[in-house]
Amino acid sequence: QVQLVESGGGLVQAGGSLRLSCAASGRTFSSYAMGWFRQAPGKEREFVAAIGRNYVSTDYVDSVKGRFTISRDNPKNTVYLQMNSLKPEDTAVYYCAASPLFSIARLARDYEHWGQGTQVTVSS
Repeated sequence: QVQLVESGGGLVQAGGSLRLSCAASGRTFSSYAMGWFRQAPGKEREFVAAIGRNYVSTDYVDSVKGRFTISRDNPKNTVYLQMNSLKPEDTAVYYCAASPLFSIARLARDYEHWGQGTQVTVSS
């Protein structure tokens, strides 16, 4: 069982930066691919970024490419999402999730464990 706790959300002006962290409990963190999703009010949860077990494989939704960077630190059981050049449309609750699949995944159904979410608000 993996428990995930996000932190680092907040209010920032457009063009600013935030770094989200997701701390995982348990000894099996390195056996999970990790992902970040977000959900804005009135919208469905959408994939944002994912990273494989091996630190190398990453994937991003087109709208954040070049602005967001996902990374992980397996000894610290933590995954990060560095968000730069934030836009008002990035406003959402951000969730981290853990997938047992070897390859990275974009579908929420491929993720077994979810955090409680952290609010990111970008003002114009």
